[in-house]
Amino acid sequence: MSASVVVGLDVGGTSTRATVVTTTGDRLGTGRAGGGNPTSHGADRAAAELRTALRAALAGTDPAGVAAGVIGLAGAGRLLADPAGRDAFDRAWHDVGLRCPYTVHSDALIAYASGSPDPDGTVLIAGTGAIAARVRGLRLDRVADGHGWLLGDAGSGFWLGREAVRRVLADLDRAHRPGPLGVRVLTELLGHAEIAPRPRDTVDALVQAVTRRPPVELARLAPLVVDAARRDEATAVALVGEAAGHLAESASRIRPPDATGPLVLGGGLLTGDTPLATALQVELRRRWPEALLRRAGDGAGAAAWLAARDLPGVTDPEALHGLLVPPVAGPGFGAPDRCPVA
Repeated sequence: MSASVVVGLDVGGTSTRATVVTTTGDRLGTGRAGGGNPTSHGADRAAAELRTALRAALAGTDPAGVAAGVIGLAGAGRLLADPAGRDAFDRAWHDVGLRCPYTVHSDALIAYASGSPDPDGTVLIAGTGAIAARVRGLRLDRVADGHGWLLGDAGSGFWLGREAVRRVLADLDRAHRPGPLGVRVLTELLGHAEIAPRPRDTVDALVQAVTRRPPVELARLAPLVVDAARRDEATAVALVGEAAGHLAESASRIRPPDATGPLVLGGGLLTGDTPLATALQVELRRRWPEALLRRAGDGAGAAAWLAARDLPGVTDPEALHGLLVPPVAGPGFGAPDRCPVA
């Protein structure tokens, strides 16, 4: 039986990535465009970015011959419930010549599938926000946190940034000179690290600097915390440890203590070799010593794999996963007996 062609898309708030592959693992094309999340950018702009990425990926491929497609998207449920948004995506799909059906999945499921082909497991994501989800039969079963900056996202980039500012405010309340992390936070937000003769004046200036901006911009301070933790700055190390505890606790809400399935880590704070990723791996190993830790990888490839795995002629979905979504190596990831966490 000849190979089928499928399309996978990973649609985020800052970028949209598309890939066209065959069910034998051949990559036919890729495309990239700007942020395509309709919640962030509106349905029409999101659809335009989707169209751009698809056209680039399909160059040299007859779109009428594509058998299936999957779109991974944050807020997938909102798109499916919004007739105007779904219609905009349908038009973009057809505008590039695609006639096959497509399925929309949550970005959490795509992140999980980018790290493991196992149908059952857990995904834990920490970027600007944070969410944990249990996967069953390659479908989201239960979700924890992801409640947004006001009510949750504990351990996220936003959380790290907010807590860093709160530590500075506590130092100033005590009339203490902030440490190295606090100095960097003051410089980032005020343009300098000078403390006014009356510390309360600096407190007021700092509070105003934060409240004048959209709350989510506190996440821009997270790299300062991560960098300071790499330098063993005490406040940053403590914050990273607390964040790891929050993330592990969120996972524990939806992952039984005796679970042995894979645990995939996604999001910018957990897929790199960051102090938070290291601290979290230690905490996860303590709670689930038999779990296989995996890093999330190529989201567009994972979406393509989800589109391909149930098509006729795909007899070994796990082997196809290895071709389309190669495992991402790194310290602490792999089988527990081969890659222990120091």
